[in-house]
Amino acid sequence: MSRARGKVTKAEVEAAAASGTRDSAPASAISRRRWLALLGLLPLAAATVPVLEFLDRRRRPGTQRPIGGFHRGYFPNPVLRTHDDERVRLYDDLLRGKTVLIHFFYSDCKDALCTLATENLVQLQRLLGERCGRDVFMYSFTLAPDQDTPARLRNHRDAHRIGPGWTFLTGTASDLELCRVRFGFTDPDPGLDREKAQHTNVLLLGNEPHERWLASPAAASPRFLLSQLDRVAGVKV
Repeated sequence: MSRARGKVTKAEVEAAAASGTRDSAPASAISRRRWLALLGLLPLAAATVPVLEFLDRRRRPGTQRPIGGFHRGYFPNPVLRTHDDERVRLYDDLLRGKTVLIHFFYSDCKDALCTLATENLVQLQRLLGERCGRDVFMYSFTLAPDQDTPARLRNHRDAHRIGPGWTFLTGTASDLELCRVRFGFTDPDPGLDREKAQHTNVLLLGNEPHERWLASPAAASPRFLLSQLDRVAGVKV
């Protein structure tokens, strides 16, 4: 007897189900193999991240405290150039045996931070009077050595009417980077540290022979900065 049109027999349903199972089996096996392959790459990816971080740390100069303290064994001694185009060595000429104020800046800073810091330090220099250049030495290091020539630093200094005892410094990009890292003007996040717009507006005050160092916001009041300098220098007030 013939079947009614549109009616499916039980045998046909079972045959179709068996056929679908055979078709999907290879796809399921491929999918499982792909997942297993991806899972096998996870340990490799996890091992790659520390390696990249290690290579990045190797790229940056070290900041570990040496056994001999923060003296010649820690500070580099590259040749830098002053705003008067004089050649000086960082440790031998600028740091050894001195109380210092360290400042990093952009001469063409796009925001008001560097200008505010410079104007603040101008007031501090006036409070120091004759002590600036005799008891305390102020140093401003450019963060853009490729564009800040000695002549440009001289013009920047003159524009702010800065007196004796405050030296502006430039040099090669690698030497200025080494100075910046050794003085601690860095961000622990390497990504942020590479962003020029993220430069820190902080001062470093130090007494090299007695190894007294402290940091202070550049925007702090000039009188507060003076008190901090006196503390570092060991001046009784």
